[in-house]
Amino acid sequence: MAQSIPGPDMQMKLSDDYVRMVARDVFFWAWPIVNVYHRRLRGAAFAHPMLLGGVVPAGPNNTLTMLTDTIDPAQRAVACPNQDVVYGNAVLALDQSPVVLQLPDFGDRFWVCQAVDSRTDSFAELGTMYGTRAGFYLLVGPNWAGTVPAGIERVFVAQTHSAVVIPRVFRDDTPEDLAAVRALVEGLALFPVADFDGRIRRTDWQALPKVFPPSSGKPEPPGETPWVPPRKFLAMLPPALADAPPLAGEAARYAQALAVADVATKDARLRQVFEEALVAAEAELVAPLFEFRHYGRQLPHHWSTIANGAGFGTDYFTRTAVAKSNIFVNKASETKYFYQDLDEAGERLAGEGSYSVCFEAGELPPVKGFWSLTLYNAHHFFAPNVLRRYSIGTKSRSLRFAADGSLTIRVQAASPGADAQANWLPAPATGAFSLYIRAYWPEPAALDGRWTPPPVVRIA
Repeated sequence: MAQSIPGPDMQMKLSDDYVRMVARDVFFWAWPIVNVYHRRLRGAAFAHPMLLGGVVPAGPNNTLTMLTDTIDPAQRAVACPNQDVVYGNAVLALDQSPVVLQLPDFGDRFWVCQAVDSRTDSFAELGTMYGTRAGFYLLVGPNWAGTVPAGIERVFVAQTHSAVVIPRVFRDDTPEDLAAVRALVEGLALFPVADFDGRIRRTDWQALPKVFPPSSGKPEPPGETPWVPPRKFLAMLPPALADAPPLAGEAARYAQALAVADVATKDARLRQVFEEALVAAEAELVAPLFEFRHYGRQLPHHWSTIANGAGFGTDYFTRTAVAKSNIFVNKASETKYFYQDLDEAGERLAGEGSYSVCFEAGELPPVKGFWSLTLYNAHHFFAPNVLRRYSIGTKSRSLRFAADGSLTIRVQAASPGADAQANWLPAPATGAFSLYIRAYWPEPAALDGRWTPPPVVRIA
């Protein structure tokens, strides 16, 4: 018979330093869980699908909202968005109801529908690379024990009660392709299982209302919406952890964190100690991970990557680093990511410089889907420019290759001239920026390290 192991004594006096240590620790490893839970709290306040602020797809939990074009540069809900796909968004409350996801026939167009739990780990395989068929799919929480309705293709089980679903549908940079994508995404839907009747739904997503919250009168912050404010973390932690049952081996970690949080909630002085430790942890532990150069697997020429995207498990460091810098990444088999903050000489990329990225003949990112190179400003959002061009790659019909088959991309603030403008990725006039390669449905060479990106060379 297994012996019961006692947990923390809830009547013990706690030292300030111990409270600080636990606060810093739980803030770091639970940061993504609280982030997703906060998004669920926000969704509970919405009455219907909408474009929040005119640009962000939002709606009640357990419903889908789709864009009808690439995402607007003004959005600040998620850092490191891309302009390669038409996005959708759904925040799930699976303890309230399982949901049915309706997928249309995308033909030979690349698409992937990400479903991640509140740890940002994937729990479904839906997309071109999986040969997913059109039809209905059931997404359920960890404790669901109901009956699968007739007509459901497959059931996917999340490890947490909250989850996020993000469809991504490729589009190139032509008006004709945009029209084709808009017709396809009308066939995407997500709704509570009680509303499932087996009938195909179509939604005119272009008719979504644009909702503008009352202005605070303050300038909008340049960075991502603060989903994990340290001063609100203590209140959100217990329900967020209850929403995400511990993984194997995590029970003691949960018990320690929740015991100290309970004491801090009831003792005003220890609450102050706890919250001050959270503020320090944000500044000292989490904020530095916003920059890609501070984490990841190191590659040649100062590029870095991750190998376990959307499959972090108990890799708390990578999970929080990714959630801070570019949350909701796909599994590596769906999209491989390469990050760059530095030029070939190891200097920070900045708008004051001019750079080139040269892919030799036959050395473009090896993909079965498509690839892109995106530029982000210091806040990991798009840098406004006269071309409204924020990424370049497979979708770019105007790219010009050299006679030898190589492709040189110019990265700078000012136009490189008429001859090079087709391959110009505009940078901000001043300040730091980052480059980011996405390889959608990567070939094995991109996954195992045989292919890595070329250097970013400063030319002026």
